Amino acid sequence: MDARKILLVIFDGLGDRPLTELGHKTPLEATPKPNLDWFASNGVNGLVDPIAPGVAAGSDTSHLALFGYDPHEVYTGRGPFEAAGVGIDLKPGDIAFRGNFASVDDEMKLIDRRAGRIREGTDELAKALDGLKLGRIKATVRAGTEHRVAVVLRGRGLSPRVTDTDPHEIGESIEESEPLESAAKVTAKAVNAFTKQSYKILKSHPVNRARVAKGEPPANAVVLRGAGVFPEIVPITERFHLTAAGIAGVALIRGMFRTIGMDVIDVPGATGGLDTDMIAKADAALEALRSHDLVVLHVKAPDLCGHDGNASEKIRVIERMDAMMGHLKAMLPTDAVVALTADHSTPVALKDHSGDPVPLTIFGEGVRVDEVLNFDERSMAHGALGRLRGTDVMKVLLNVSNRVEKYGA
Repeated sequence: MDARKILLVIFDGLGDRPLTELGHKTPLEATPKPNLDWFASNGVNGLVDPIAPGVAAGSDTSHLALFGYDPHEVYTGRGPFEAAGVGIDLKPGDIAFRGNFASVDDEMKLIDRRAGRIREGTDELAKALDGLKLGRIKATVRAGTEHRVAVVLRGRGLSPRVTDTDPHEIGESIEESEPLESAAKVTAKAVNAFTKQSYKILKSHPVNRARVAKGEPPANAVVLRGAGVFPEIVPITERFHLTAAGIAGVALIRGMFRTIGMDVIDVPGATGGLDTDMIAKADAALEALRSHDLVVLHVKAPDLCGHDGNASEKIRVIERMDAMMGHLKAMLPTDAVVALTADHSTPVALKDHSGDPVPLTIFGEGVRVDEVLNFDERSMAHGALGRLRGTDVMKVLLNVSNRVEKYGA
């Protein structure tokens, strides 16, 4: 039988917990979503623990797992993916960090980890920091999506074994980076120098003067985390013997696509924010299926709502996602297998990632159909797929697309 195409749709942070204000339903349960439910009722369903039951997965480790890689074997930190996503080519010995433009007071205490989710002026802020000399170490700085920024340290004697500077809590001071081994002392010293120099430069930058004048929080500091080196990883094209492409507006995910050997498709209007053009992304995915065996379509919006603790906005996003899936359904190639899932749960009540499993639906000609009728967390618990781990998803997709290799004679 001929191999089928695979469309993997990842709704970032979609999983949630029941909320009192929604009648003890999750946002998925509370939202009318006829198209998502159609895929569930005509496919096979289950729940996915991206890493393992109870483990709150990061967006990076969870995506690695969904792409078929064991994060425990290949993950070196989030920084390298952020750097790849904004076009920084890492060299051996480089240390990459993910970071946020943040707002701090005069005592370097955190006021806002995302500087009001700054959307404009970040390129200028990054350029002001790019090329900073930190002793014998040089910093390369590039703006990412919204408040996000990638920082790469280049020089001799560097190690990723340092602590983060991001305190994560409002009112706490930016932390000093500490070496976790003697070989990382140079890196920690460079990181702390970067923190101090970047604050001096950013606090008086024209972009921030304009923000303060408008009553907006200044992006006057950079907090860093996720130090890592470029991972040694077998490209997905070699690993599974297929051609692959990815569509995302977020630098992190685009960087992950590049790192594992996927073609990255640029889509006008794909912002990685709440204003992203989901229909344009769907059209790009349909076009990519003409030339690629595997296409990954990533939607960041539900995760943003979870982090903001905004249930009503998450419901509106799910309605838009449902419209996107209706658009896809009308033009989907008959030889395609579609998987709908999430990389992790971001419950509105928690405002952060949790270890709760996420929904999974697989639809396509010849795919076994179970009795699940709705695309939500409660319904998926009764699906025929049961409860899988993230690394199982790609195996299942290779099987239903007739691409699996026999194990044994």
